[in-house]
Amino acid sequence: MNTFGLYHPGSSPLHRAPAGGKLIAAALTILVFTLWIRQPWQVLPAAALTLLAYAIARIPARLAAVQLRPLVWMLSIVAVFQVLVAGWERAVVICGSLLVAVALAALVTLTTRTTDMLDTIVRAARPLARVGVDPDRVGLVLVMTVRAVPLLGTVVTRVTEARKARGLGFSLRALAVPVVVGSLRTAEAMGEALAARGVDD
Repeated sequence: MNTFGLYHPGSSPLHRAPAGGKLIAAALTILVFTLWIRQPWQVLPAAALTLLAYAIARIPARLAAVQLRPLVWMLSIVAVFQVLVAGWERAVVICGSLLVAVALAALVTLTTRTTDMLDTIVRAARPLARVGVDPDRVGLVLVMTVRAVPLLGTVVTRVTEARKARGLGFSLRALAVPVVVGSLRTAEAMGEALAARGVDD
């Protein structure tokens, strides 16, 4: 298990693939899907290929759903806005593209150890040191950015399960407050851990 607890151990081809290759493949695939998806029906093959990648990686369905749960409310708002402004077809294209992109990014985090991802990004950023950019800081920022959505998903899941255990019904306000607090606590804990390792200003 990696530092942030998001890596799902396994021996699938995706787990064994180099971190750099997965990052590049995910970025290119997201770019292709974003440029290609222009009609609602085109979301289906993109989603099917993403589901196939999850199946190859042997990621449990429940774990995959956790990665995408934080997007539900954001996509709902975006969908309503797009339907009112541009129609349901555009709403499906926009929301479908976002969902596929986040799912692919989450797949990389689930099949790649944080240390491997960080090492890969730092190596790629080393030429930037010639212009005064710190490769270690670049790698850390990018890794933490990629990890942000799955981390938020973990917080949302914990809050939801805690409410269910107490027999409480669904409430957007009651869900939002603990999620914000939990996210801030997670960020604070990560900040303290980074400071303890000398990664601060």
